[in-house]
This record gives sequence, structure tokens and C-alpha cells, in this order.
Amino acid sequence: MIDDIVKDANVRMGKSVESFQKALAKIRTGRAHPSLLEHIVVSYYDVDTPLNQVATVNIEDARTLSIMPWEATMIGPVEKAIMKADLGLNPVTAGNVIRVPMPPLTEERRKDLVKVVRNEAENAKIAVRNIRRDANSEFKEALKEKMITEDELRSGEEKVQNITDTQVKSIDNNLDVKEKDLMSM
Repeated sequence: MIDDIVKDANVRMGKSVESFQKALAKIRTGRAHPSLLEHIVVSYYDVDTPLNQVATVNIEDARTLSIMPWEATMIGPVEKAIMKADLGLNPVTAGNVIRVPMPPLTEERRKDLVKVVRNEAENAKIAVRNIRRDANSEFKEALKEKMITEDELRSGEEKVQNITDTQVKSIDNNLDVKEKDLMSM
């Protein structure tokens, strides 16, 4: 009973941290990285298809991504999809390759992005704490139903708290790395 609740809380907290990491990957740091374009969908024969399923995305250099659509007819739709994504990127077509230069971030924009990252981190921590609260209320409900003893209740709450501390620490570490990445030139 207790192990099931602890295991469920651990899985759910892990998913919250994973979601936070995905949100961080979408925040541009000025460096070229294929994950920046991961969420872009392209109209491929009237079907919305992820960019990585219609083209190859590579890093050309530290500030440039290169995209090679598998079909020459997809160059226009891929370009439009990148511009529509509102990432502040201007793709440049050269033959059958689309180059996406990463404009350098201004100091003001960097500070704005740090605020966004901190907000995402706080939301992730809140999600983790809510999961802890849910697990603890399940323990108390089980105690009330006389399914567990008070010692088991304390033990379960302690295990969930340890998991919570670990996940919050992971969020903080990811936050620190992303802040340093954003503020470095």
C-alpha cells in the first residue's frame, strides 16, 4: 500500500521534472540546437507533421541550423512553418538547404528569458509539491480507514518528502544550468 503510493508519487514527480526540462529546451539561448525546432509542425500533404519527420535538422555551426527537407517541394512549407512558429528566426533558403541563423540575444531579452525560466521552474516545483500533498493525503486516508499504522504513515510521508527534495533539487540544478547558459555570451 505505502510502496504503491510512494512509487506513484515518484513517477508523477519525475514526469513533472521531465516536462520542465522539455520547456527549458524550447527556450532559445542564442546557440543553435535542433530541439529549438522540435515542436514545429509542417503541413505535409494537408497533414500536420512534425518537422523532424519531413526533414533532417543539423547544427551547421554554433549559431546556425541547417534543414534539409526530404522532398524539394517541402522547402516552402518548412520555411513558412518556421516563420509561423514565432521564434524570432528568419530562415534563408540556399538551393535545397534551409539555413536558420540564430540572432544574438540582447541583454534585455536574456533577462526576460531568465524570468521565464524561473517561472517555469517555480511551476514545476509547485507541481511536485502538489503531488507530495496528494500522496500524504492518501496516507492519511489509509490511516483513517485503519489500513496502515501511524508508524507506517510517518515512514511513507518521510519517503515522499525525500523524493520531493530530490526532484526539487533536480529542478534547481536544471534552472542554474539554463540561467548560466542564457547569461553567457
